[in-house]
Amino acid sequence: MRPRWKRLLWIGPAAIVGIALCIAIGGEIVRLLWNWLTPMLFGWKQIGFWQAVGILALCRILFGSHGFRGGHRSGFRRRMDERMWRKMEERWEQMTPEERERARERWHGRCGPFEPPEPKPTA
Repeated sequence: MRPRWKRLLWIGPAAIVGIALCIAIGGEIVRLLWNWLTPMLFGWKQIGFWQAVGILALCRILFGSHGFRGGHRSGFRRRMDERMWRKMEERWEQMTPEERERARERWHGRCGPFEPPEPKPTA
């Protein structure tokens, strides 16, 4: 077998076990917290494990992915931020001292104190 297939044969079952383990741990945590808090606070009934897993799934649907976004979007955003920062540095270097001071005053009025980008050392 090729190395890629060997790796896939190992990663696939490990991913399934990992997902099942996360569901089991998450469901148990939700069940324990629910049964500890809601009967005392609101007088609600206790729930079982599968009801807790259902609540966990419902929260995932309603409130999103809890910060785990696809790598493509975050990579794209990071590259765009780098491009915008480089563009800002270039514009800042081309400004006269008077223009820089006016820009600082405008930014200070909008966003608070502004520190211009530090020039990168050339080696």
